[in-house]
Amino acid sequence: MRILGIDPGLAIVGYSVLDIEKDENILETSGSIQTDKTKTDAERLLEIETDMQTILSMYKPEIASVEKLFYFKNQKTVIPVAEARGVILSVLQKNGIPIFEYTPMEVKQVITGYGRATKEEVAKIVEMSIKYKKLPKLDDTLDSIAIALCYSRNNILVGRN
Repeated sequence: MRILGIDPGLAIVGYSVLDIEKDENILETSGSIQTDKTKTDAERLLEIETDMQTILSMYKPEIASVEKLFYFKNQKTVIPVAEARGVILSVLQKNGIPIFEYTPMEVKQVITGYGRATKEEVAKIVEMSIKYKKLPKLDDTLDSIAIALCYSRNNILVGRN
């Protein structure tokens, strides 16, 4: 099974493609869409849409695992992130890819067993769980791997895989 993990944002969208083969989690690719801050929000959203379509065409995921908006301390960032997330969900829907959504707390709970785990704790479990030479350093990209892994583990726990 091929899972696309997505950590949405307007400035940076982290993404990863995870292949699940038997008991192995193989990271096919990971990266980020980094939009130009000098462009308008509409231009940045179009860039996200175009890049997401390219990613879907190149890697052909069967499932998308997307971080859900949960709670933001900064009111200024919640709306642009929600808009970017809407564009991402629309592209996935247009391409017929089933979407599964998880809050950051749910991801941490499934990955580490503790919903308030630190980024370092999540990164350590991800590193132990994934077959890949070197994991990315960018938080958004690493989060996208955890989100993809969350789908995989969650479905094993409920017996869907």
